[in-house]
Amino acid sequence: MSAPPQDSAPPVEVSDAHLIEQSWRHPERFGALFDRYFDTVHRYVHTRLGEQAADDLAAETFLRAFRARKTYDTGRSSARAWLYGIASNLVADHRRAEARRYRALARSAAPEDVAGHDDLVVQRVAAATMQPGLAAGLARLSAGDRDVLLLVACGQLSYEEVADALGIPQGTVGSRLNRARKKLRKIIGPYEEALG
Repeated sequence: MSAPPQDSAPPVEVSDAHLIEQSWRHPERFGALFDRYFDTVHRYVHTRLGEQAADDLAAETFLRAFRARKTYDTGRSSARAWLYGIASNLVADHRRAEARRYRALARSAAPEDVAGHDDLVVQRVAAATMQPGLAAGLARLSAGDRDVLLLVACGQLSYEEVADALGIPQGTVGSRLNRARKKLRKIIGPYEEALG
């Protein structure tokens, strides 16, 4: 006898909102959300503040999200913007240290060129390998403009997701991003569209 036919349909992915709702009664279900987004949130925080802060703040992002999960708007199927908003708020708590870090990097020598092209965009804004001119430019941006620019460039969030993450209108996202790009170009010149 032959084996019964296997179902070849791909598994249906549960939405973030559904996972969060399930976690209200079964807290362990929140782990699936952690698995989906931890790496990208960690990469975003690492880009902003460096490796050591990324470990702590990415973990803190998910701890805060877990604690606030009952307040999540389950009408939003994706929790990506919500998590990036929490991460951005944690970064804001470290903003003064971040600006000091950018100013210090601006005074340091330029790092050696990165080998691969794939990581060029992220490497150019990564705190650990920041070009001094770019670091100086980022330090001179307002906190709001810097947040929008880095959420788009490093977090690769859409305008809508950035608006959700920061609690601002989409039009404000566009104007802040435009203003940040113009300021950076004046300060450091065009950066081969690395931030756009």
